[in-house]
Amino acid sequence: MSMNDVKMLFQFVGGLGMFLYGMNAMADGLQKSAGNRMKSLLKALTSNKYLAILVGTLITAIIQSSSATTVMVVGFVNAGLFDLTQAVGVIMGANIGTTVTAWLVSMNEWGEILKPEFYAPVLIGIGAFILLFSKDNKKKQIGEILVGFSLLFIGLSFMSGSIKPYRDAEIFSKAFSVFGSNPILGILTGAIITAIIQSSSASVGILQTLAMNGVVNWSAAIFITLGQNIGTCVTALISSAGAHRTAKRAAIIHLMFNVLGAAVFGVIGFIAFTIFPDLAGKKINSVEISVFHTIFNISNTLMLLPFANGLVKLSGVIVKNGEEEQNQENALEELKDRLDERIFETPSFAVERAVQEVLNMGFYTLDNLKKAKSAILDNNADAIADVLKGEVVINGYEKQLTEYLVKINNLSLNDSQHMLVKNLLYSISDIERVGDHCENLVELAQTYIENNNVFSDEAKHDLEDMFNKAIDSYESSMKARETGKKEFIEKELECEATVDRLEKIYRARHVERLGKSLCTSQTGVLFTDVLSNLERVSDHAENITQYVQEENDNE
Repeated sequence: MSMNDVKMLFQFVGGLGMFLYGMNAMADGLQKSAGNRMKSLLKALTSNKYLAILVGTLITAIIQSSSATTVMVVGFVNAGLFDLTQAVGVIMGANIGTTVTAWLVSMNEWGEILKPEFYAPVLIGIGAFILLFSKDNKKKQIGEILVGFSLLFIGLSFMSGSIKPYRDAEIFSKAFSVFGSNPILGILTGAIITAIIQSSSASVGILQTLAMNGVVNWSAAIFITLGQNIGTCVTALISSAGAHRTAKRAAIIHLMFNVLGAAVFGVIGFIAFTIFPDLAGKKINSVEISVFHTIFNISNTLMLLPFANGLVKLSGVIVKNGEEEQNQENALEELKDRLDERIFETPSFAVERAVQEVLNMGFYTLDNLKKAKSAILDNNADAIADVLKGEVVINGYEKQLTEYLVKINNLSLNDSQHMLVKNLLYSISDIERVGDHCENLVELAQTYIENNNVFSDEAKHDLEDMFNKAIDSYESSMKARETGKKEFIEKELECEATVDRLEKIYRARHVERLGKSLCTSQTGVLFTDVLSNLERVSDHAENITQYVQEENDNE
């Protein structure tokens, strides 16, 4: 190997690195720009398979990798965000979305003035200036997209330049002749390369770079492209290894979808190239690869869409039911499953998952607060036991959600998402403190029951009123967190002010009762401790509401 060969090898590796980094940087900028709009894509997912296909296509077009989309789908299914019927549609859409990158790469053959590498240096300069000198985060996101887009094409140019001196080399013609005459070998090659670099978009881009230099024939390109669609399934299959049965089924559906499509088109291709041998050996360009890639993925979707439910059923036969799926009673284990880090592929969805789990924690704590009321007012021993068990779950929620949100905060988020994550972390702390006050209340109830204490009817009435207002305050804060609506924010603030006022009034009334010997000193201490805990509950509710208000003001 001569020094020039080493130089060309280094140029190819460097070009590949820039291509992959550019694709990642562009996707990063697009995701930040999309921000909360990605959330509306998730909400569009219903049992309507056509909407799911559209969502899968759009997500893959944004994150530039069907492998990443499918890994994310496995995470979504594992987290319970949607079911297998919806997953099928997203997976089909992911395959269509991956064609976007192929069309971007083929722009190099649309004409000299349209070649991205022609204006890529200018765009990378503009993008770099924006990133360095702009303080506006939205403009910085545009800068990221420009830099990523430009690096992608400069990388392609480097790869193409390193191959150009060898395009007449015999090794290329022999290799692609073998791949073209042996469909299985061609498909395997495409699958292995894609599995290694974990992106069919990237592997198709590499094939197109070779095609630009006139070293790839039609038959080899077709079979390798079919293999690339199979190779993209490997990432999701590996990802599903530690997931539940349903998530494993999602990965298997992806594999079946692409294998069936590759088998059908592989047979059609083999027959066509046997009948037209001249076509098989004809050189293919990058635009023609884009056309075939798009036709294959759209046709495969149309062909298998009517059998989507069949694929779901078949996946159930392949992945047998296991004991782990039948014993999912532990709330914290289920939470761990739902906080699936595969969703990190799309940070907006990860944030949405975290919001939902904070709400789950909040409403679970609300249930504990209502049980604490029953424990105090009804001497309910079962409620005491339930609250103490529930407190363990709440503490577990706090630990897992805090760790999850810290990881999310290090992802590619825009400013409003960073603010939301920060406020969710604060909210978790406030909710956990409400849980602690519930624990304090049932411990007071235990003391009350063990000592056979009795509140007067008037004291019980005051406590019930205070409980109701504190519960209203906390419940309104969680509804404000859930909906962001002004009406719940206002209601919580009103309830919190009422709780503060009542705490002073009822404390003064109880002092009067003690003076008249209507209550004992022991019940007096218990009474004021209950009031204090409930007043603190409403304070934490106000904190949660203020975080939501801050987000609304920011918008």
